[in-house]
Amino acid sequence: MKKDNRVRKIREEKMMSKAELARKAGVSVQTIDRIEKGMSCRLDTKRKILLALGYSLEEKGRVFAGNA
Repeated sequence: MKKDNRVRKIREEKMMSKAELARKAGVSVQTIDRIEKGMSCRLDTKRKILLALGYSLEEKGRVFAGNA
């Protein structure tokens, strides 16, 4: 099932490459690519991406709307 998220939009607004976000989050570039395409991921992965993008866990709805 595809999931709605704003990871790509936020990453691009922050002028980050997929590789940079992946490095900051401690995940693979392939993981970032899959998430940006709407694939699901583990809660821990979402947490890492939120923090790497500069968001708190309480702001998860801004990045992973309705499915965090």
